[in-house]
Amino acid sequence: MSVSTSTAATTLRFRATERHGEVSALLVRPREARAMLVLAHGAGANMRHAFMEAIAARLAHRAVASLRYQFPYMERGGGGPDPQPVLLETVRAAVGAARQAGEGIPLFAGGKSMGGRMTSLAAADEPLAEVRGIVFFGFPLHSAGRPATGRALHLPRVTVPMLFLQGTRDHLAHVPQLRPICERLHATLHVVNDADHSFHVLKRTGRTDEEVLDELADVATAWMAGNSAGG
Repeated sequence: MSVSTSTAATTLRFRATERHGEVSALLVRPREARAMLVLAHGAGANMRHAFMEAIAARLAHRAVASLRYQFPYMERGGGGPDPQPVLLETVRAAVGAARQAGEGIPLFAGGKSMGGRMTSLAAADEPLAEVRGIVFFGFPLHSAGRPATGRALHLPRVTVPMLFLQGTRDHLAHVPQLRPICERLHATLHVVNDADHSFHVLKRTGRTDEEVLDELADVATAWMAGNSAGG
């Protein structure tokens, strides 16, 4: 794993898979970090997307480190996501890179939309070493406008606690369908009223997107603190 430093974060490179080679990552590690979150991007946005940048910055302000990383298809410049086995192997490699960079900081993993789901699929296949919980920033439960629950079938095989951060206007997750799923799992569901899949809220709600991002960071930070013991 090679390392270079930028003004915003430390830039890392780690091997995603033997076939696909190295991918980039951004490490933000505040002094006296109390936890680290391995944060995967969604299907159509890379690790430098505004949402990823904003969440990483807010977590750092709350003494939570983060490692954002690219899946190989985004490292190549975009296009459709890699086959699922490649995505899952990359998740495992990213957790390994974060474990090395974190030097004992309590470790969590997850991501935005597809990135969170791929993290949970990897954990369902085999526990992610030293990861104490999974954080979903908008779990993609179903295709847009087509409520279903098949994408959650693997979740009972995840052995660590899970945090679902979900907006009530999310077109990829009908909250009334997600709620009973979470109740059957070792999971916490935090619903953000009036937020869509990108956690955008309409002006008429009287809230701003920045306030919603603060809420997400507050809830995630408190939840990680509550699940940092042991491991």
